[in-house]
Amino acid sequence: MKIVKIDNSNADKAAKLVADFRVTLRSYKGIRSQPDVKAGREELTEFLEAGYPLFAAEDNDRFVGYIACRIDEPCLWVEHIYVCEEFRRKGAASMLFEKAEEIARSMGEDTVFNFVHPNNDGMIGFLRSKGYTVLNMIEIRKPYKGEDLKTTIHVENNYFDY
Repeated sequence: MKIVKIDNSNADKAAKLVADFRVTLRSYKGIRSQPDVKAGREELTEFLEAGYPLFAAEDNDRFVGYIACRIDEPCLWVEHIYVCEEFRRKGAASMLFEKAEEIARSMGEDTVFNFVHPNNDGMIGFLRSKGYTVLNMIEIRKPYKGEDLKTTIHVENNYFDY
């Protein structure tokens, strides 16, 4: 397995991964959906045009995972990291994440900032295994019309619907 830079010449190979990532994210809220490869390609195009560092884990000429980073100096944010289910726990995510940490170090930083869905126990466990344990921010919004929130999360003196 190796890490390759995603650019316009190979973005079509990565579009299915982005589409699958979106399906996975929706599933954390109980929403069933189908992968939209065209939308995945459009998202990659937006990332490329914005100059996001994008990398894929490649195994036998197949992209099996990807990472999309955003540089907001002095911080490097992992916007997406996704690995196909059959390649999880085989080192792909670690290789991709190491690439993000390498970029952060080249910027003089010693950490990467991560957006993680609260129900994504796999990713939270992965980050913990890499030493990432500090809750940095909370994103707050109004409920969507018709949204059925079933959980409350407690952080310090605050309670949030989820």
